[in-house]
Amino acid sequence: MRLLTNFFIVCLFHQQLYSDEIILGLGSCLDQDYPQPIWQSIKKEDLNYFVFLGDNVYGDSPDGKLDKLILAYKKQKELLPTWLKPEMIFSIWDDHDFGLNDGGGSFVNKSESEKIYLDFWEVSNTDPRRNRDGIYYSKKLKLSDKTIKLIFLDTRFFRSDLKKKNGVYQANNENNSTILGEDQWVWLKKQFQPSIDAYIIFSSIQILATEHRFEKWSNFPTERSKLLEFLKKQEVPKMLVSGDRHRGGIYKYNNGIIEITASSLNKPGSGFSEFDSLLIGNTHNEENYGILRIGKNTIKAELKNIEGVILEKAELIF
Repeated sequence: MRLLTNFFIVCLFHQQLYSDEIILGLGSCLDQDYPQPIWQSIKKEDLNYFVFLGDNVYGDSPDGKLDKLILAYKKQKELLPTWLKPEMIFSIWDDHDFGLNDGGGSFVNKSESEKIYLDFWEVSNTDPRRNRDGIYYSKKLKLSDKTIKLIFLDTRFFRSDLKKKNGVYQANNENNSTILGEDQWVWLKKQFQPSIDAYIIFSSIQILATEHRFEKWSNFPTERSKLLEFLKKQEVPKMLVSGDRHRGGIYKYNNGIIEITASSLNKPGSGFSEFDSLLIGNTHNEENYGILRIGKNTIKAELKNIEGVILEKAELIF
């Protein structure tokens, strides 16, 4: 029996080490008060990891108090599928699990909210996020002889205030306006190293889209330009991932950067048409999730509906 057990362990290790594909699931906008049937299709994907892209609960309050957030997390804890083990999960937050709708750096309870977030996702006490502001972090994945770095950004804790006119977001062009903040920018630049073969960058809000009226990086044009210029200088393949929108789609920047937006898991958006000059195909306002299939030389992005049918797809070669 011991020999058989040891053989099983060796085979399992061998399978993980020499697998020719790593599969990441992607999703955002998961309301604890709505049914969550989409997990049935996601389970069939045989994932290695799942990335929660923000709005992982709906617990924000107009007054910024955190009582509703605490209750939302408590309920969501009981609803997440049991097959989704803690070691499979990566996460970032957006406004509804940050605690304030459209909230940013001026939110007075953001530090308390961060602790609630870290506790919910069972982040280790030795993790750097426990001892600094912001929930940004990175992880490396190995596949054969390739190293892929996952970079998870915090677009809430340090973000400057949004500008609005007649209920519509305007560009914030003030000096020193920011999304990432100074410390996170310093950290981000250090994440790019010669040993990495490809990068996947996760942002709760869309980076590439510019033409809709909702939250997005282009509400801060200088910050968006700074990010895209920085990424353009890194001569390594890069894929972007975002959530937030209650509709999914795939976008491509003129230098080959691809962004997949996976949203919403159980709270689909309104049925209006939406276009963008960087959009590939269409946006989809039905319940959806994303899949990244990381192979030895490619990252394949797929947007799927609640039945697991592919709505849009794109491929990044490295």
